[in-house]
Amino acid sequence: MDVRKEWRQHRSPLISTMDMTAYGAPLVPAHHTAAELTTLVGLLTEQGKRIGTVAVGHSRDEPSRAAAEAFTVTWESCGGTVLTVVDWPESAASWLRPAVRLTAALPDAWVMAAAPLGFAQLARRLRHSTDWDPARTYAFAALGDPGLPALAGDRTLHGLRGATADGGSWEVDHHSVTVFPPVAESGSAP
Repeated sequence: MDVRKEWRQHRSPLISTMDMTAYGAPLVPAHHTAAELTTLVGLLTEQGKRIGTVAVGHSRDEPSRAAAEAFTVTWESCGGTVLTVVDWPESAASWLRPAVRLTAALPDAWVMAAAPLGFAQLARRLRHSTDWDPARTYAFAALGDPGLPALAGDRTLHGLRGATADGGSWEVDHHSVTVFPPVAESGSAP
């Protein structure tokens, strides 16, 4: 048996100090916008989706906390259920506790409001240690950062999608983030 292969399978998914340094200083996300929140809820309620329960995660900075709270209030006012709200620090020795708490209730989807660096660490732990699926995860604008897929690592975020501050959307496709402009309103009521 190849001892190095076995070690790689069981090593910590923490981002190396060198990769964190190359990414740059941790940034605090901008405050969310009404258009961003509307688009995020729209992504979760698109025709054909059966999302009723969500787990909400956020980093501990004030804009992320406020975005998570605004989403929770909006989602519940639309008849959805928030199973849990989990926060995490921007740096930690272990990301296992928040990862387990986010996935324990088996939500239909996850909603994230976070600074990119801390979320990259959490996402690596989620992929390494739980059944979390980035394709069932929706996020605020800060996680549409084009450097995030490389920081999080190969296939960690494939399928993650979210809203932009102007009401557009974005999606992670393997190593890149594709941004889509806001959808023009037709002018007629649904």
